[in-house]
Amino acid sequence: MSTHARIGLMLHDGTIKHSYVHFDGYPTGVGKTLVEHYNSEETIQELLSFGDMSYLTPIINPEGEHSFNKPEDGVTVFYGRDRGETGIDAEINSMDELHNIHSNSVDFFYLYVNKVWQVYDVYGKDGWKLVKEFLPAYTLTEEDLACKI
Repeated sequence: MSTHARIGLMLHDGTIKHSYVHFDGYPTGVGKTLVEHYNSEETIQELLSFGDMSYLTPIINPEGEHSFNKPEDGVTVFYGRDRGETGIDAEINSMDELHNIHSNSVDFFYLYVNKVWQVYDVYGKDGWKLVKEFLPAYTLTEEDLACKI
């Protein structure tokens, strides 16, 4: 069984640009990959530009042959680019819209805001938490703690 998530970027006007990811949505999966490899708005915008994805890895763009059925090792698989699907573009919504529209279809929301990754467990309903709180390899800084939503 897969753990679904949505990955989002808080835009300057307060809306959220976000895409769906089908597999490994836990903080130790998608969350860890985001913290370790997607730490700039530019990189996150590039990731979201491809829309919904099957799974997230550290690499966005393949160097060689890559498709949904024969993915290049370590490269993210997108439904549009790699399987030719349509209607899978990133969406832009308010925070309320994001929760109202997608809470029944995902387990976790991830949001990059104030230069840190936050996670919301749809079933835990404990509010937004820093992804690094779930990753033992990281020590939270005062700057991290100041970035709570």
